[in-house]
Amino acid sequence: MTAPNEDLHQLDLPAGTIRYRDGGSGEPIVFIHGLLVNGALWRKVTPPLQDDFRCIVPDLPLGSHRVPMDAGADLSPPGVARVVADFLGALDLDGVTLVGNDTGGAICQLVAAHHPERLGRLVLTPCDAYENFLPPAFRPLQYAARVPGLITALIQGGRIGAIRRGPLGFGLLSKRRPIDDETLQGYLAPFLANRGVRRDALKVLRGISNRQTIEAAERLRQFDRPTLIAWAPEDHFFKLRFAERLAADIPNARLVEIDDAFTFVPEDQPEKLAAAISDFIGQTSAAPATAGSG
Repeated sequence: MTAPNEDLHQLDLPAGTIRYRDGGSGEPIVFIHGLLVNGALWRKVTPPLQDDFRCIVPDLPLGSHRVPMDAGADLSPPGVARVVADFLGALDLDGVTLVGNDTGGAICQLVAAHHPERLGRLVLTPCDAYENFLPPAFRPLQYAARVPGLITALIQGGRIGAIRRGPLGFGLLSKRRPIDDETLQGYLAPFLANRGVRRDALKVLRGISNRQTIEAAERLRQFDRPTLIAWAPEDHFFKLRFAERLAADIPNARLVEIDDAFTFVPEDQPEKLAAAISDFIGQTSAAPATAGSG
């Protein structure tokens, strides 16, 4: 797997260009990050998996990508789910284990609900679900996205290390250790440097509605692929009760708790998460999905 600052593979899709990391061989695992981060989120999870699996990590247009999407691209959450589905199709992947975190977990739910054809399994780490999209602490970002220049002004504060690592930045998302500055700056720099990236992120924020995750949850009652809910019970924003609801509503789901972690389980407990994913794949079949697309 390439390091966060190395050249990535590139793929042209109907909505625009996606850059991605691709390493290892075997059954494919595709990792989906959330808002204002990129595929570097998974940099500690993929190395232990690459001996047995092909690990594919796209940088989605969620505000930390370096190549803006086409100006007319639909980047509402359902539109981003379509981008993920097109990405899987362009790489001709089947039996995919789709792994999501944070906003990326909501995107994964939308993919499973509306574009399940290439999925073999679903893995959800702490993420938006049901009425909790966005969580109350982050909803001001949606309102700020409608005020010209306000989001940019807020994120400019992230140039200051103490803010970047504090509770107004990424501080409450990771528990065990501070995220290294190179990674954090890699998350913030594309938004601050590129007007097209800012445009894409604002489209996503303005398009978020919890109607999308509520409706996806209803459709996932018919999703028959094996599903792992790997949740951090100490998470500030995505409480364990949402994981329990998902595990109850998705027919072939199991819940595993990952202790000593907050939202960014890939940062706090990468080895435990990688082991949970590997065990889950080893114990389940990735037969083609039978749920219809929407």
